[in-house]
Amino acid sequence: MTAPSSYDFSPWTFDGDAAPEDRDRQRAHLAALRAAHPDWRIGADVFVSEHAGVDPDAFSIGDRSYVALGAYLTGSVRIGADCSINPYTVVRGDVHLGDAVRVGAHTSIIGFNHSFEPGTEVFRQPLTSRGVRIGSDVWIGSHVIVLDGVTVGDHAVLAAGAVVTKDVAAGAIVGGNPARVLRWRVAPTAVADPRRDDLARFADVARAELSSVLERGAVDGGFRNRPDAPASLRATCDAIELSALLHGGPPAGADRADWIDVLGAQQRADTGLMTDAASLWDAPDAAYGVLSAGYALDLLGGGFAHPLADVVAADAAGLVARLDALPWGDDPWRAGHHVDAIGTALHWSLRRADAVPPAFAETLFGWLSLRADARTGMWGRPGADGDLRLLVNGFYRAARGTVAQFGVDVAHPEAVVDTVLRHARNDRWIRPERRDACTVLDIAHPLWLTRANGYRTDEVRTLAADLLRHALSGWRTGAGMAFRLDGDDPGMQGTEMWLAIVWYLADLLECSDALGYRPRGIHRPEPAPR
Repeated sequence: MTAPSSYDFSPWTFDGDAAPEDRDRQRAHLAALRAAHPDWRIGADVFVSEHAGVDPDAFSIGDRSYVALGAYLTGSVRIGADCSINPYTVVRGDVHLGDAVRVGAHTSIIGFNHSFEPGTEVFRQPLTSRGVRIGSDVWIGSHVIVLDGVTVGDHAVLAAGAVVTKDVAAGAIVGGNPARVLRWRVAPTAVADPRRDDLARFADVARAELSSVLERGAVDGGFRNRPDAPASLRATCDAIELSALLHGGPPAGADRADWIDVLGAQQRADTGLMTDAASLWDAPDAAYGVLSAGYALDLLGGGFAHPLADVVAADAAGLVARLDALPWGDDPWRAGHHVDAIGTALHWSLRRADAVPPAFAETLFGWLSLRADARTGMWGRPGADGDLRLLVNGFYRAARGTVAQFGVDVAHPEAVVDTVLRHARNDRWIRPERRDACTVLDIAHPLWLTRANGYRTDEVRTLAADLLRHALSGWRTGAGMAFRLDGDDPGMQGTEMWLAIVWYLADLLECSDALGYRPRGIHRPEPAPR
């Protein structure tokens, strides 16, 4: 075998630049491949480097396609016309490429997988294969990984370094690990979905009746959750969130500056809390001031006037002690509630540019990453009877204030999906007459947070559709939505939470745009700005 030439590295130059002796050598190489594999189909004007490992059981390559040096092909590989397999690309298993697919160097397209059940070494276990199907006119960048079972639609782009674990729609540009849609090369054609009309009607009613909902809860200088409840900070913050979400501004009766003054007057200068409590760690109810008031102030264009002592006066070692002391074993909800509060307090401290103690953030996220149970994906343990409600609720709370709010990956996303779906089968909590806003949000948000891995997507969508149908039936004329949809009196809290839940469920079904709103406050889907 001769030494590699420039054509082995850059085959696209061969047709125009190759010398006669190079062309003769390539013709001889292709003839040898055809003779050794009479069942292979090799098209016209094809280039296959002599320095490529081409050893499939079944193989076809269309006209004007090429395989560069260092590429490795095994299995059942079908390559269309005008395709490029660039240097050191791996194509293995059951893989079909359409026409005009350009594959960058060092990319791996793997159309098989190992079984890995416990008890037997992985290399002794059987292979499985669902295959990879890639359409036509697809650009795959360098160092991309496409895993077994993936279908990529026509005209798609897989950005360099993407790890593609689920199907890619035609015309989509995807990137990241796991890959997600970044934008569209070819905009998708809208598919008629009756849910879209239901969502649009629901949102139109909510917008039209929000003024009545707010009037129902209004009191001097603030709001109450329900007409029979006293005024509260949380209800006032819920009203501010609802007005910003559906009407794009503050509630009637005061301008933004006035509402900022109303909320700001309740913050203590010594602790930064909105109550007389000494610490977030000691008073669970104090958390809602950091969460609700922080986001309400943010939506109004303001912020906390005073630093939060639980962050700025803390240290990394003390944080670990606090986290270790939380009741993860018997009340993971309460433990997650505290983590939500401290994560959000850290967020507001960074937004204020306060002096956060060295390694405080790294300690918080490191502790959460290392302490997540790989079996459940969550922090803490199920109840003594195996009940998962507090575990799932605690995961939502802890994840919302930390990994979701800061844009950090979930440690064990597939385990989270398994746990949430198992919990969602428990009629004790999930049958319609028992569903409340917390229970459904605890399901919807973790499934949305882990959606990019494509794991058990059909089951997730089926559950989301069922929960969404029920949620859309919950609006009560002029009053909003109840915390327990089929039991309580409507109020600010239920209305704010259910509007966010409807968006998350609709987004899992890829039709949230029909609502015309997107959560902006405490339930915002994007990481909070810093």
